[in-house]
Amino acid sequence: MSAEVVSQINRDYMIRLAEKGGRLDDRSKDQFRQIQIRSGIIDTADGSAWVNLGSTQVIAGVKMNLGVPYPDHPDKGALSVSAEFIPPPSHQGEANSPRDDAIELARVVDRGIREGNALDMSQLCITAGEEVWVLFIDLQIINSDGNLFDASMLAAMAALDNTRMPDSDGNLTEKTLPLVKMPLCATTVKLGHALLVDPTYQEEAVCDSRLTITLDEDGHVRAMQKGLCGSFTIHEIETMIENSSKSVDHLRNTLKNASSSQQPS
Repeated sequence: MSAEVVSQINRDYMIRLAEKGGRLDDRSKDQFRQIQIRSGIIDTADGSAWVNLGSTQVIAGVKMNLGVPYPDHPDKGALSVSAEFIPPPSHQGEANSPRDDAIELARVVDRGIREGNALDMSQLCITAGEEVWVLFIDLQIINSDGNLFDASMLAAMAALDNTRMPDSDGNLTEKTLPLVKMPLCATTVKLGHALLVDPTYQEEAVCDSRLTITLDEDGHVRAMQKGLCGSFTIHEIETMIENSSKSVDHLRNTLKNASSSQQPS
């Protein structure tokens, strides 16, 4: 939904409400919607997960293939992230319009995993300069009701945590990925002078600017993605980093609890 679709009356009302500390769904400004996570939902994938954040739904699938390493990292495995809207959002007027959103989404998740040092990629090397394991993460956007960045990153990490490595013949083993960190991101939007985490579709439609911050388990900022044409003050950025750290802790605990509850007894 573009900002033009929302009437000026509704836009003004949402901004006034946000500046008074309110939201249309009665959440507080730093409160996430309900999160559901299920892992191992795709039998044909090496790892998979489904995330429901409010009404936003994302499925992540992981496949591992043998391939050639990147020239600048001859002794490390490779990573490729893609995203697709299934079906294309009904609010998009042109058939190809979701493309830029999907590309940005994939890049944010890709960068978060890389810069967050989620995987020990050296352990995915078979023969330096010749053969490595290549990780393909495919993100399928089933329903978009805002905050696709956080939902997609959560789904990707849950899928990686669920992944079992295949042998050279492609048969799955019990060996897990060398997952050493759990970077996750938190997205904040600015409505008027208010900063809101986990924005809904409507809030994204009327916000002035957006910032997605990826943090590791030690609270270190690993990546940022600024969106839209609005701006943030230094104080606002500092506030968002502090709030994002708390949000990511919440997301990480949710993921760990979901993973624990799905372990076989």
